[in-house]
Amino acid sequence: MNVNPIKLLEEKLEAARPLFEKGGKFEIFFPLYEAKETFLFSPATVTAAGPHVRDALDMKRLMILVVVAILPTFFAGSYNVGLQALAAQGLPTDPVSCMLKGLMATVPIVIVSYAAGGIWEVLFAVVRRHEINEGFLVTGLLFPLTLPPSIPLWMVALGISFGVVLGKEVFGGTGMNVLNPALTARAFVFFAYPAAISGDKVWTWVNPAKDKLVDGYSGATPLLVAAGSKGPQVVAALTDAGFTMKQAFLGSIPGSIGETSTLACLAGAYILVATGVGSWRIMVSCVAGALGMAVVMNAAAGPESAGIMFLPGVWHLMLGGFMFGTVFMATDPVSAARTKRGKVIYGLLIGALVILIRTVNPAYPEGMMLAILFLNILAPLIDYAVMQGHFAKRKAWRGASNV
Repeated sequence: MNVNPIKLLEEKLEAARPLFEKGGKFEIFFPLYEAKETFLFSPATVTAAGPHVRDALDMKRLMILVVVAILPTFFAGSYNVGLQALAAQGLPTDPVSCMLKGLMATVPIVIVSYAAGGIWEVLFAVVRRHEINEGFLVTGLLFPLTLPPSIPLWMVALGISFGVVLGKEVFGGTGMNVLNPALTARAFVFFAYPAAISGDKVWTWVNPAKDKLVDGYSGATPLLVAAGSKGPQVVAALTDAGFTMKQAFLGSIPGSIGETSTLACLAGAYILVATGVGSWRIMVSCVAGALGMAVVMNAAAGPESAGIMFLPGVWHLMLGGFMFGTVFMATDPVSAARTKRGKVIYGLLIGALVILIRTVNPAYPEGMMLAILFLNILAPLIDYAVMQGHFAKRKAWRGASNV
């Protein structure tokens, strides 16, 4: 007799349902029990009366698609972490060794992020008696990818706790947050522990041949090189430092775990746009805003200006967290603008603000995090202005049609 283990598990869980429903012995833990329906199986509950709306894309599938889109950046970032570490040690950099070495550094960060943030998700779900939302699958993976591989694990736990609790739960939970939770977590770590998040001590290792502990290996990121250079020879400065456009595109340069490979981000963008999960309007307008502002800053640069003022727009797109933020952070459906025209305005402003921050303040040559969080706050106002414009046009059209 063949026994279907999946069917058997489903029957056992269903038999235990009365214990967790209202009046049951374990009623308080119903959110944990209910999580199995949305994670392991399709929910059996339906609305009591019509109308019924059928859609193949529910919250579970949407979030899983986003996680799938993020995975290329995770594996590309892990490979680069291993590549940079092995190269610093003078060890062979074959693909298998690079990936294994990188995963040893990145996987613990992701595990701590999921564990610490997951505890808060479950706690708030139990207290509020609502479902455990799959949205944390995305937040718990995005946040680690914005960090350097040298980040202490306790900072990861503290940062994700801040992002989940103060970035989302205090507003009412998933769907109610004003700011992107993953970026809120990163902002907390950035301002609380700036030295740690800058990756000032990126690699630590033991040389087995000499049995000598090396405290760390560090080097300037391409954006720091550009910001520290003077005059229009910024591309030459990047080349002299060993950074080429090919490296920036493929992701073999120093940086945060998931932000170095433009190619991996583009692969994620394709998945999000092809499945209808991510907004192409926001992505395209972010790029357009950045390129436009880069042209403006290039034209405004003087002989004594910082080199980053002369940096071509294409370089800006491939350095730092621009592409990662454009694809995965700016397109967050909760904290982004929601109207079609609002998404275009929202994206243009993010792209322009990133370049403005990078060039006007070379001491902070990044800007993507602050730009997105600032536009998260303005997103409702942008949508309001767009809707008021629509209403004004409709009133004018209606008035004209009644004449």
